[in-house]
Amino acid sequence: MNRLPLGKLPPELLTKIIAKAPISDPRVVLGPGIGLDCAVVDMGDSFLVFKSDPITFATDEIGWYAVQINANDIATTGATPRWFLVTALLPEGETMAEGVAEISQQLFRACQDLGISLIGGHTEITYGLDRPIIVGTMIGEAAKDWLVTPRGCQPGDRILLTKGVPIEGTVILAREFPDRLEGILTEAEIQEASDYLYDPGISVLKDAKIALQTGEVTAMHDPTEAGLAGAIWD
Repeated sequence: MNRLPLGKLPPELLTKIIAKAPISDPRVVLGPGIGLDCAVVDMGDSFLVFKSDPITFATDEIGWYAVQINANDIATTGATPRWFLVTALLPEGETMAEGVAEISQQLFRACQDLGISLIGGHTEITYGLDRPIIVGTMIGEAAKDWLVTPRGCQPGDRILLTKGVPIEGTVILAREFPDRLEGILTEAEIQEASDYLYDPGISVLKDAKIALQTGEVTAMHDPTEAGLAGAIWD
């Protein structure tokens, strides 16, 4: 048997797996699929949009990241992020009460800034981890005439970038590995890259809202992690 490489599952394998996913509710408008970051359920007067994503690499400001990346994918469907659930898996033998409180405050602050209600989740000290892992599930709400999905993207479409890429990757490198950047970047440049988390920031909520108001957007995607080529492929 071949061991799978680090990262996302190979598309061919993932396609076979999700093809067997049971969906019995006819209200499911958009289910699992390659390149489909969110699920959509028809609730009659509006759509509910669901997104689940983990933070498995970044440790600094991990709670802030968890809220932002989940909210971003909700926003790129034309929905407004409303509710958030979070699962926090914390390493055995290394977790301190102060650290848990700090992560909680990061989550609370990020949710308050975006007007999101944190409505539940799960926390535990877990065997076999060397760092905390946060898994978030965001639920948003979209008007029937505002829903945008990746299926709207077609050959020949024009691509509009609202920020530089990859902002998130730059932030992670500067915050997690500043020592490795010494001698390549100046201290001021490393600090500037670190501050990208907030300025220009990794949130695309404002960008998505402005784009939707033009009435001409057919698809949106958050490119902050993988960059432009990765976003287009995704």
